[in-house]
Amino acid sequence: QVQLVESGGGLVQAGGSLRLSCAASGSIVSIPYMGWYRQAPGEQRELVAQISSRGRTKYADSVKGRFTISRDNAKNLMLLQMNSLKPEDTAVYYCKAVMGVAVDSPAYWGRGTQVSVSS
Repeated sequence: QVQLVESGGGLVQAGGSLRLSCAASGSIVSIPYMGWYRQAPGEQRELVAQISSRGRTKYADSVKGRFTISRDNAKNLMLLQMNSLKPEDTAVYYCKAVMGVAVDSPAYWGRGTQVSVSS
């Protein structure tokens, strides 16, 4: 089992930046996929960005060119650098670890960190 703890959220003005961190309780080297998701009030949780154990990345169209996902395997951290933030980026951001490549592989979630962007 993996425990995930997000940090780095906060309140920022539009155009500003934040860096989110997801700290894992153990090594993340062998975790096939890790990702950031977000959920705004009244909306479904959506994928923001995903990174594989080999460093392959995938982004939602709405954040391409503004957000960068990365993994620091030595520190068991996953990061999300968010630049040029917009009010529509306001949401609770969650990190997720998927423990296998099969569709029904176990997955673990953090509790989330709030990101609020004012106009």
